[in-house]
Amino acid sequence: MRLQKRRVLGAGVSALGAALVLAGCGAGQITQTDTQQPAVNGTYAQVKTLVLRDAAVQYPAQGAAYSAGQPAPLTLTIVNQGAQDDQLVSVSSEGTKSPAQISGATDIVAGHTLVIGPDDAVESTNEQAAPTTSSSASTPSSDTSSDAPTATSSASPGDGGAATKLNQGTVVLQDLTQPLWPGMTINVTFTFRNAGPITVAMPVAAPAHVEP
Repeated sequence: MRLQKRRVLGAGVSALGAALVLAGCGAGQITQTDTQQPAVNGTYAQVKTLVLRDAAVQYPAQGAAYSAGQPAPLTLTIVNQGAQDDQLVSVSSEGTKSPAQISGATDIVAGHTLVIGPDDAVESTNEQAAPTTSSSASTPSSDTSSDAPTATSSASPGDGGAATKLNQGTVVLQDLTQPLWPGMTINVTFTFRNAGPITVAMPVAAPAHVEP
């Protein structure tokens, strides 16, 4: 009888150990696949062939936070990995009283990249500035207007190689319904002509430089 009890107890301990090992493996898989995020100060998202990288609300130009009623400029990079051109049609958020204001370039050409954000957006989101290339060696152009579109070439990780950065566009949220501090997020919906809508939880960027 004692020998039988020992066998039953031993089997129970072995079963418990196996269950713990399996649970540990499952937890490890969830941690690596479901919670992994890019090591940048922004959000990653994808809708069909469009990839949104480093998406964030710009750090306030004045003060440490945005007040209710203020506008808030966005910054992100949109990569078109498909074979069809697309276009940013509208931007809205439940955290604002009116649609966002869009200006500048909105087309996302197939195989190219569109950068949205003000001039200082690069530093505020840890995104490296794209190197510019001189066009003097190419075919001369008779258009000397300052409004003529320009393009620079850049190679960004995750873009599948070199891409062309189109004219920089600007998207500014209007009339915030509540204050926004760095570290907080706001849901923003981007609607594209072909890819359709996608809602992204965009964090407010941290300051590029911390005063001592």
